[in-house]
Amino acid sequence: MTARAWDIVLFGATGFTGALVAEYLAQHAPADLRIALAGRNRGKLEAVKRGLPDGGARFGLLLGDSGDPASLRAIAEQTRVLCTTVGPYAKYGLPVVEACARAGTHYCDLTGEPQFMRRAIDLADSMAQASGARIVHTCGFDSIPSDLGLLTLHEFVKAQGASGQFKRVTLAVTNMKGGFSGGTVASLLHGIEEATADRSVRRLMGDPYALSPDRAKEADLGRQRDLASVRYDDFLGTWTAPFVMASVNTRVVRRSNALLGYPYGREVDYREVTALRDGVKGLAFGAAMTAGMGALVASQVFGPTKKLVQRLLPSPGEGPDKAARDAGFFRFRIEAETIEGQRMHAKVVGTSDPGYGETAKMLGHAAMCLAQDEAKLPKRAGVLTPATAMGMALVERLRGAGMTFDAFPTAR
Repeated sequence: MTARAWDIVLFGATGFTGALVAEYLAQHAPADLRIALAGRNRGKLEAVKRGLPDGGARFGLLLGDSGDPASLRAIAEQTRVLCTTVGPYAKYGLPVVEACARAGTHYCDLTGEPQFMRRAIDLADSMAQASGARIVHTCGFDSIPSDLGLLTLHEFVKAQGASGQFKRVTLAVTNMKGGFSGGTVASLLHGIEEATADRSVRRLMGDPYALSPDRAKEADLGRQRDLASVRYDDFLGTWTAPFVMASVNTRVVRRSNALLGYPYGREVDYREVTALRDGVKGLAFGAAMTAGMGALVASQVFGPTKKLVQRLLPSPGEGPDKAARDAGFFRFRIEAETIEGQRMHAKVVGTSDPGYGETAKMLGHAAMCLAQDEAKLPKRAGVLTPATAMGMALVERLRGAGMTFDAFPTAR
């Protein structure tokens, strides 16, 4: 990559999540890392900068708008890494991806929108491979814990002398506390709106291999539907309910497996669920959560309920306060059966609000990893996933930042 003025540009720094990422970089990025904040409103950018430690003296400011391709091209050509929090990505993201793919600029985002990722793959994968750019989606709670958690488990199993291939894997959310920002809600609602209006989007969102590099090469394992109701899971030995992010994370993990040449196995059955506590209260919680998810989707199909529900939800720019973010956490257990018949599991733990405190940490370190760890990264370019773009180099960074990625044999 040719010399650039900046190592990292954070695009969307004036949004709720963008400001959290800016704060994280200000507190944790090495002093010699050249960072700029970018957005379309200079006044708001200056306000974010003033609120950072030392008044953000180390940060530059750049102006750019997702509706102005020339401004995006100028930003992409000035930086080694462009880190973006501007969503919904399906509305605003493709021009940013294209600018980075053409300029040979590494890119990372927080999208949880499969339809956007599929469009980015179709538009920019070949372009990014030619330029050497790593275009890396889902570098937050969607989908780093899933993607890097399974990679960690795979590496552990190989270290035990096994093949590292799995017969089945289930990620279970064992405990979690966190809130939602207006930006997250806006992305969710936009995805529902697109799926409601466009049958091809609905089909894509229902396809377990929607992000596969070559759909025809995937094994036929049946429908592989994401869990949609409360159900007892014999593999886990507990009652389970749907996990709202399963429809994103499972597609990302399957893309990683394909891009890596199927090291997890060609016929691995991968699923994600929420593990429920024992007893009536656990079942009631699972039933209520499932009904709530269904009601939200149904409410967006009809005009009157759509407007009413949207008025009750957080607006873009809103989100949980610092006390709420600090009180949040998540704990995942990834239970696997290898093709040799062994049971293994991984634990992935975050110690603050998953969608904000931990997401700012994950995206911040993804950007720093792309900017600083070139010699440690897989020799790969294109539209990638966290596991295929950064792999264990990012795992080690996140461990150093307080996250847990550990793997163990499962006691019988």
